[in-house]
Amino acid sequence: METIIGKILGDLGTFLFGPIMLAVFFGVGLYFTIRLKGIQFTRFGTAFREVVLNVEKKSDEGIGQIRSYKALATALSSCVGNGNIVGVAYAIAVGGPGAIFWMWVAALGGMATKFSEIALAMHYRVQDEDGNYRGGVMYILTQGMKQKTVASILGGAFAVFTVFVSFVSCGALQVNTINSAVSGLAGGSTVIPWVIAILIFVIDGLVIFGGVKKIADVTTYLTPIMAIIYLGFGLVILIMNITLIPQALWFIVKSAFTGDAVIGGVAGATMSVAIRRGVQRGVFSNEAGTGSSAMVHATAKVDVPVKQALYGIIEVFFDTFVICTFTAIIIMVSGVWNSGVTDGTVLATAAFRQNLGGLGQIVIVVSLVLFCLSTVLGWYTYGESAFAFLFGAHKVKIYRVLHMIICALGALISVQLLWDAADVCNGLMAIPNLFSLIVFGSVVVKDTKDFFASYDKAKIEKT
Repeated sequence: METIIGKILGDLGTFLFGPIMLAVFFGVGLYFTIRLKGIQFTRFGTAFREVVLNVEKKSDEGIGQIRSYKALATALSSCVGNGNIVGVAYAIAVGGPGAIFWMWVAALGGMATKFSEIALAMHYRVQDEDGNYRGGVMYILTQGMKQKTVASILGGAFAVFTVFVSFVSCGALQVNTINSAVSGLAGGSTVIPWVIAILIFVIDGLVIFGGVKKIADVTTYLTPIMAIIYLGFGLVILIMNITLIPQALWFIVKSAFTGDAVIGGVAGATMSVAIRRGVQRGVFSNEAGTGSSAMVHATAKVDVPVKQALYGIIEVFFDTFVICTFTAIIIMVSGVWNSGVTDGTVLATAAFRQNLGGLGQIVIVVSLVLFCLSTVLGWYTYGESAFAFLFGAHKVKIYRVLHMIICALGALISVQLLWDAADVCNGLMAIPNLFSLIVFGSVVVKDTKDFFASYDKAKIEKT
């Protein structure tokens, strides 16, 4: 039965990230890059400056639930998970180093895509019956479309997929990775999975029953800590192998077009695998194109809605061009990428162990635990918004209990099925989201134009 389910999920995942959907992902990113005049390049400094200035503020002006910086921290904690370590390692193992190049290419367009997702979510956000701010594809469609039946179907489908992702790929799968990492460090003890399951059940419950503000508080502290640990030790490894970095970068670029890979047939077929795996893992990691993080950004306190969208540019940059790239280069310079191992956790651990010995394995385990835990907590907010849309805010407590149970069970489930389900869920979420971006693209362009007209004018007046 498991084999049959795995084949169905694998075939569906291949279709969802096949030539048609890949063209749509790239096409939407290119469309908004052109329409927004290369906003991810021309306004990158502005976005970075807004993030830094917001961190220094004591409070935010405007309406919403949480500070805009905390919304970014929660969104980052959601997308910075096992995809940044295990997913990247897996992409290299099965798609070759060229997969990383296509991950970068997708992320460049993804920065404009995520900006647009957040801008739309802010434009169409609403307050539910409990006073909480909600936003995302389901609200964009139901608030913005005249064809209410179509909007309800697509919005409802997106909400269902979101709940499923919060349970599976960004819930149980993350916990499964925690279990795999800790069990490996503990010598494969059969007791570890049950201990992990119980701990996750308790920790998850303590945080999520505090609501979105509690989650934002936790992830605001957790995100910088986990980034410092992983990037700090990663930087040590890169310094130790600094002479090999240019060669690794060149090989990544060359392999993107020549088809050098661990597995595969002719060069053309292998190149297609590299593109699919690169975009697939990129989407799973930075979530640009799925419309997920827009749901937490929609809760932010801002004076001008579009300003929050700038955070999406930094979100994709930090996730993909910093953390994912760190992982990729470390695996490349360590020489373990073509060892024949396709298990992402094992591959990443081998790279760190080779350079830092036993300490390297501990760093990977700690990083994975923090990354995955932050994703579980951050993605809870997305699932809650979707669940509230489907069943009403008063039923959210049911979702909380289900989230605790399903995430805990992740420590006891087959990992391959979870990875396949993760790809399918992300692909299914992307369909209504990309549809909403195409339909309401003009809204993004107008709101952005109006925002920067005022922003630039105010900046000139200050000088």
